Amino acid sequence: MKKYIYLLAALLFHFQGFAQQDTTAYAAQRAKINSLLAERSAKFGQYDQSLNQRTGIFGWQTKRDIKNSNEILRQVVLTDNNIFTELKVLMDYKDLQNQQKIAVSDQSEERIQRYMQTIKKLQDQNEQLRLAADKRDKGKNLVNYLIVFLILVMAGGFYFFNKKLQQYKRYEKSTV
Repeated sequence: MKKYIYLLAALLFHFQGFAQQDTTAYAAQRAKINSLLAERSAKFGQYDQSLNQRTGIFGWQTKRDIKNSNEILRQVVLTDNNIFTELKVLMDYKDLQNQQKIAVSDQSEERIQRYMQTIKKLQDQNEQLRLAADKRDKGKNLVNYLIVFLILVMAGGFYFFNKKLQQYKRYEKSTV
């Protein structure tokens, strides 16, 4: 029984190590997404500022101001695409973690069922052995009673035979 407990403990520590690795990867992915979100926020702030820049005559925007604003907006869109890609990876991590939890749960359930079947089988064997031992003990008791009975019959027979022998000897003495 101790072997099974040690084996179960070793398996749990092993699975916990996998869970820690997944959690570390998941946390790293979240940190990456958070940094991308901060980058996007900064770029969007730059875009907002570029819209207010007016370097032209009479406070008008020049072609260069508009191109600069469009370039910043394009970088915001590229950052958004990177965020969506990394979110997909993060969701895949989460799905993988859920699948692993389900697999571990199924394996544990299956193992528990096998343990329960083994325990039931051992209980049945124990009951059969107990019944066989009881039958053997009853058989021994019957044999013991039979031996005691035979010894008593022999002792009684010896007693009656000895008594008849003494009566016969007395009868013989009285006839002689």
